[in-house]
Amino acid sequence: MHATDTPHTEPLLDRVRRTAEELRLRSAEVDRGTLTPHDGYRLVREAGLLTLLLPREHGGAGLSYLDYTKVLETLATGDGATALGFNMHNVAIGSLCETGGTVLPPSASRFRDWVFGEVVEHGRMFASATSETGSGAKLRRIQATYRTSGDGYILKGTKAFVSLAGIADHYVVAAREDGTSEADEVSHFVVSRDDPGVAFSGVWDGAALRGTQTATMTMNEVEVPRHRLFLGVEGLSLFKLVREPHWMVSGYMGAYLGIAESILRLMVRLLKDNEGRRSSPVVQAEVGRLAVELRAARALVHSAARQVDEGRGSLEANTAVHAAKYCVGELAPRLALGAARICGSGALRTSGPLERLLREAAFCAVMPAKPDECLEYVGKSTLGFNMFDAQNFDW
Repeated sequence: MHATDTPHTEPLLDRVRRTAEELRLRSAEVDRGTLTPHDGYRLVREAGLLTLLLPREHGGAGLSYLDYTKVLETLATGDGATALGFNMHNVAIGSLCETGGTVLPPSASRFRDWVFGEVVEHGRMFASATSETGSGAKLRRIQATYRTSGDGYILKGTKAFVSLAGIADHYVVAAREDGTSEADEVSHFVVSRDDPGVAFSGVWDGAALRGTQTATMTMNEVEVPRHRLFLGVEGLSLFKLVREPHWMVSGYMGAYLGIAESILRLMVRLLKDNEGRRSSPVVQAEVGRLAVELRAARALVHSAARQVDEGRGSLEANTAVHAAKYCVGELAPRLALGAARICGSGALRTSGPLERLLREAAFCAVMPAKPDECLEYVGKSTLGFNMFDAQNFDW
């Protein structure tokens, strides 16, 4: 178990704040497409952020889930898109980092050592490639397949909405065994950017978050050596997700907390230039309400993250992360609309940051787990359903 609120966190957050400020200065140009997002991830690499979750005995910072959530929140106050993209590196390797100090079977231990070596010794960046068109990130509906071939595997399929496309060095890909009709047993493999048969489409033309560098990834008979099977075990992925869903469900809730904080800060800054609005009791009450909602969401998010640290995989922790994801996902767009209403139409110029933040905030509702899925989980948990039965966990 990691310690939370560790003494080394504040110096780290200072470093993250400096990186966030550098990202903020270029975020508008990246959003407009006049500047590539690659340099933003170069800043993340140079700040030493790729190793934050790796155990200290393997050369990382050994951050707790709570401390990582705070880092993501801080980074997102500079640029939410880069924070969300960076998070996909940690979604890909986060569960592996949590095995630090655990004695694993030989094949799993070799896989862990290889991944950690790629990050620490070679500065490699990972990304998650799970989602598919029409099914999202639901593992049960995965259509990408793999088959055994010699001393390895051959993967075939298409992944949608892959962040860090062409930027990350390695992609953790979910696939089911070829010939199976249902994906009750799903495996993960590490596919490298330069593997023959790997291709990326043009960057997704989304309404916001261009800085995530999201695209479609195609695998055409991609050969993967056996040592790149995640933890050296086939069919483990759904089992793991049902028991410890926090990375898939709420790994990026810190980023949306940072986006919400950016909106509130911007609102305050804009009102300083308009004393008439700033002095209005109605405006003051509305700003106060939104500030209270943000504090409440932060308390819930931090509490959920702390529960993961103290009881990872418990029903209480799993329910808490679903509740927190729902809360912050609903808050961010509501806060953005409130800021537009309070600050007036002048704040919505395309050259201003509020219009971009308004677009970015809307995306939390479509990222897993979606609001209705979060509420369903919390409802089932409250009603006493067995949430460790895969039939009750719709993934």
